[in-house]
Amino acid sequence: MKIMIINGPNLNLLGSREPDTYGSKSFEDYFTELQFKFRNVELSYFQSNIEGELIDQIQSSDKDFDGIILNAAAYTHTSVGIGDAIKAIATPVVEVHISNTFSREDFRHKSFISPNAKGVIIGFGLKSYNLAIQSFIE
Repeated sequence: MKIMIINGPNLNLLGSREPDTYGSKSFEDYFTELQFKFRNVELSYFQSNIEGELIDQIQSSDKDFDGIILNAAAYTHTSVGIGDAIKAIATPVVEVHISNTFSREDFRHKSFISPNAKGVIIGFGLKSYNLAIQSFIE
């Protein structure tokens, strides 16, 4: 099984950005833990702060992966283009958020990703990625 993890804007700052909300571990360190835990799954990782690069990665991951885990971060709430990219591909996408977006500002309650995603996992910290991987395995 091959899974692509795609992270959007500011997630390159995990570990130093708002540790009360996002924790103190970098995503790179967590990704290494995921690779160790899910040795039978080929995990790939991509992060960009640029919307078009995220769309390009979603499109290029289609058919090369069994699943995509997408944390589009702030673009979740603003990007019709990312939502359309997910709708246009055959590979299932699980939307992931580290924080509980419904306990935050009102604008974070709307997702352009969710209507086209296989499922949504929010609010479990970095463990949200673990849960998303398990959803593809099971």
